[in-house]
Amino acid sequence: MKNVLVLGGTGFIGRHVCEKLHRQGWGITVPTRRAINAARVQHLPRVTVLEADVHDPGQLLSLLDGHDAVVNLVAILHGSEDDFERVHVELPLSLAEACAADGVRRVVHVSALGVGLDGASRYQRSKARGEEVLRGAGLDLTILRPGVVFGSGDRFLNLFARLQAVLPLLPLAGAHTRLQPVWVEDVANAVVASLRDRGLPASSVGQTFECTGPDVLTLAELARIAGRYGSQQRPVWALPAALARLQAGVMEWLPGEPLMSRDNLDSLASDNLATQQWPGLTALGIQPTSVHSVAPTYLGQRGGRSQLLDYRHGAGR
Repeated sequence: MKNVLVLGGTGFIGRHVCEKLHRQGWGITVPTRRAINAARVQHLPRVTVLEADVHDPGQLLSLLDGHDAVVNLVAILHGSEDDFERVHVELPLSLAEACAADGVRRVVHVSALGVGLDGASRYQRSKARGEEVLRGAGLDLTILRPGVVFGSGDRFLNLFARLQAVLPLLPLAGAHTRLQPVWVEDVANAVVASLRDRGLPASSVGQTFECTGPDVLTLAELARIAGRYGSQQRPVWALPAALARLQAGVMEWLPGEPLMSRDNLDSLASDNLATQQWPGLTALGIQPTSVHSVAPTYLGQRGGRSQLLDYRHGAGR
């Protein structure tokens, strides 16, 4: 049995990755700083959850012992320049150094669609720098770049559904930005396929894959889909740029995790679509799933004001 260390394994994508790796017979170690998060994956017999801080280089090195591969899913959507640097750049650097010291070469790194050193947002630029750090480390590296991820338990379509359950009108920043949403199960399957690296047209080692779904939809269209299949569909008001920036700035000051930040708004300044420069999910043997076939199965199961407040205060993280 091979063993894999999954950084960020208790998160939204991480839980799906752990379940699929478990089914494939991998031994899985998931470090977390909060023991309460263990319940999200501890029910899987081959998963071991350890309380540890992966941002501590010494702890990260000790975690690698006895593992054949690493999956890095750690990321943030909000924060200061220092926060993004610490999570998206310094952690990959520490991981590269720990892998070199321990002899672990196989790494699957989950980045994001649309990243670039000249990106409009801190998120995009820091994600790109993290990729560069890992590429220069001499690892057996696969990089996955998913579009915006949807699925049961997401904070994307579920959020739009819950907002429309309590608001008569949905004011939306970046409403006209086009996206290629990808199902979380397809992203998890891409991680597993990369680690298996068998039965593919070419090895995934040294490759970057753009993980996107088959649908190209504006943010406003996705919000309407969430309302239609979730609570109830409300009118969407596409906010002008100045109002969108004001809204995002105000939301940053509210308690809890922001629903929108100015950096998120910067990321929405341009369409988030596959560039066709890199292979997609089909190169990993995965047929991308449409949002229209999945959203009706999970939206609307939990809605209303209480669930929106749960989100605002970070419940279930």
